[in-house]
Amino acid sequence: MSLKKISKTQPELFEFSKENLRKVENEIKKYPKERKASAVLALLYLAQRQNDNWIPLSAMRYIAKCLDIPYIKVYEVATFYSMFNLSPVGKYFVQVCTTTPCMIRGAKKITDLCKKHISKNQNELSENKTCSWTEVECLGACVNSPMMQINDDYFEDLDELSTEKIIKQLLNDEKPEPGSAKKRKNNAPENGKTTLLEVKNA
Repeated sequence: MSLKKISKTQPELFEFSKENLRKVENEIKKYPKERKASAVLALLYLAQRQNDNWIPLSAMRYIAKCLDIPYIKVYEVATFYSMFNLSPVGKYFVQVCTTTPCMIRGAKKITDLCKKHISKNQNELSENKTCSWTEVECLGACVNSPMMQINDDYFEDLDELSTEKIIKQLLNDEKPEPGSAKKRKNNAPENGKTTLLEVKNA
């Protein structure tokens, strides 16, 4: 897995939008006053969503002031969790699961397509700066492998054709439809039910 890189180019200022400030207040209210530092994860997530999928250092300093904690405490959390991006990843951040179930079912073909169409290396922006990709550990959708996560959405039961279509949509700044490429419902058997056939509405 690639090491996290902190962007060399950093905005000087960061402030939450009015809408996010209301969310910040609600998050902080969930904890006792002496424990409001516990809201740091939620605030980092809000900052990332507001700032095009990545968290600048100015956002960490801003969050530290919101929570009345040292800046280093926010920095430690942001650099520890893999869900936080510390450099630009583009409007669409593609995370390809390459753990054993997905690898057995064709994850390498998906990463090859990412290298071909998005960028040769992981964590590099595409030429049009729209998206980037990286390999990740298990995303918990083994039954629907191979799969990838794009921002907050899961894309499952992928093959080369469906993956290439999704990537081209991203590069054209089009949001693809999440879910199973085979239109499978949740974890339903690929070839239909083979047991409990007499049970209605199962």
